Amino acid sequence: MKSYDIAIIGAGPAGLYGTYYAGFRGFSTVLIDALEEPGGQVTAMYPEKDIFDIAGFPRVRGRDLIDGLLEQANQFQPEIILDTNVERLISHEDHVEMHLTNGNELHVKAVVITGGIGAFTPRPLPVGMEWHGRGLVHFVPSLQEHAGKDVVIIGGGDSAFDWAYTLQPIAKSVILVHRRDTFRAHAAMVETVKNMGVELVTNNEVSAVSGDQHITHVEITDKVSGQRRTLPCQTLVAALGFVANIGPIADWGLELEKRRIVVNTAMKTNLPRVFAAGDITTYRGKVPLIAVGFGEAATAVNNAAPLIHEDMGIFPGHSSGGGSD
Repeated sequence: MKSYDIAIIGAGPAGLYGTYYAGFRGFSTVLIDALEEPGGQVTAMYPEKDIFDIAGFPRVRGRDLIDGLLEQANQFQPEIILDTNVERLISHEDHVEMHLTNGNELHVKAVVITGGIGAFTPRPLPVGMEWHGRGLVHFVPSLQEHAGKDVVIIGGGDSAFDWAYTLQPIAKSVILVHRRDTFRAHAAMVETVKNMGVELVTNNEVSAVSGDQHITHVEITDKVSGQRRTLPCQTLVAALGFVANIGPIADWGLELEKRRIVVNTAMKTNLPRVFAAGDITTYRGKVPLIAVGFGEAATAVNNAAPLIHEDMGIFPGHSSGGGSD
């Protein structure tokens, strides 16, 4: 059995920043994640895409953001346990007991849950799912695999337009197809992608996918006129969103609201010594941005500090401080 001051569950951006901040406050820290690599949704879904809402960076590639967060966290040598779930979490008055799927048991003085949206499963296309791995993809972890190809993107949300924006400069062609006549994506990004030369096709959906060992063509059908059109395609990106499942977290006794953990302004949950931060949390006025998750993670760690060491205050002082009078 291993003991730590604090455990961070979830190695996405909020979890990585929380790991850094726990080290900054002098705590022995363990970071646990179910994925094989740190980075959460950023690593799994859009490592090559640009992110535009991180303070201090006009734009930053997803992979570069995660690399920077890891470097920042690793200054304090946390233990990082990947490809492992927390199967059971039992909160006591003086510690939290954690049972991992790798067979280990941990005792910690506080926990911060930063599990993002939990496990996520891509929503399927109406047809063509048998082509998965042979041209059909849900993520684009490596841009160069699609260089010089005809790319068809299905979807109308932020992810669909982010992929279109990222792939347009290197692909032979990019066409974005959406089954509705309006897009859910941010209006400024829609206009940017349109001005880049990406063809936007609305009120259409995939009706057939064809090829030999690999996709070569996609047929789309206009939902209003019934007119069919065949598009050349070697990469079909299904960006229809994801179904989230928070997994074992649902069985820990936490107060939940629509698969999110309810917290107060100190990021405290209803369980003693258990805090939460990032996209997995909910409270009145919640805004699910990476930047907000950073602040929530720091708030959670600071409010956990007196539980870890009784003589510690919530406010640590400023890291940029040059001394005191």
